[in-house]
Amino acid sequence: MAIRDALTQPGLMLTPSETKIVQALLADYPRSGLGTAASLAKRAGVSDPTVVRLVVKLGYDGFPDFQARLLEEVEARLHSPLLMLEAKRRSAAGGNAAFDYLASVARSLDETSAALPAQSYDRAAELIWGARRQVVLLGGRFSRNVATMLAGYLVQLRQGVRDIGVLSPETFDLLVDLDKRDLLIVFDYRRYQSDVIAFATQAARGGVRILLFTDPWLSPIAELAEVTMISSIVVDSPYDTLAPAVAQMEAVVAHGMSLAPHTSAGRARIEALERVRHANAVTLDDPATPSGRGPMQTP
Repeated sequence: MAIRDALTQPGLMLTPSETKIVQALLADYPRSGLGTAASLAKRAGVSDPTVVRLVVKLGYDGFPDFQARLLEEVEARLHSPLLMLEAKRRSAAGGNAAFDYLASVARSLDETSAALPAQSYDRAAELIWGARRQVVLLGGRFSRNVATMLAGYLVQLRQGVRDIGVLSPETFDLLVDLDKRDLLIVFDYRRYQSDVIAFATQAARGGVRILLFTDPWLSPIAELAEVTMISSIVVDSPYDTLAPAVAQMEAVVAHGMSLAPHTSAGRARIEALERVRHANAVTLDDPATPSGRGPMQTP
């Protein structure tokens, strides 16, 4: 269990002093736990032994053990392909690297399937289809591609879908037009991107609801999100995988479309779009297009 989860687990019985420590840790997590026990105690306004008693109650051998686990979490969040290159190379000795990789993606997908309860998919679909105005999508250098894929689905199912794409200084001007009637969907995975976090933070201040797709280490945006969807990203490669993230995103769409209130509205919009595409011979299988060629194509 991650330390943040241990601090917020239901049923955890805390004294008033221990509650102050937990509040101090969560207020500036994880940095607040990286100093000494004395500095944490001073920040929380309690005694040093109270800090030690709390970490023991949480299941650690003492404050050094607690801090070592916290450092492991920080290191995992900051992993880069360069840092993972040698470790992955050592573990890949023998066998076929391609098949080993595909097997690891399958394991990661299984972990993603087991990571969240069904209610998370209910809530994610409710946010998407319940947004009264715009659904705005945002992601980082790689994850923005998943955001664009989701935008491609949603534009067929509802109005007001906007894919931000690459963030620029001008993009932040969009914040002026967003409020509590809008939904911001963010994809942010470890080595979390500062400009994506900044945009989401400012949107949250304006009352915008946030649906976050992230990894088990949690983007800082998780503190602002109304719903957080977690997918596994670790595979036998120096690079993390977004394959489970894509599958999870598509699962949210499939689940939303399976709900009766959304099915009829989505079907009507798709039928209207198909009429537009048919009139313009957009797809190769359009019978109005001889030999599957659009009107502007040449032999």
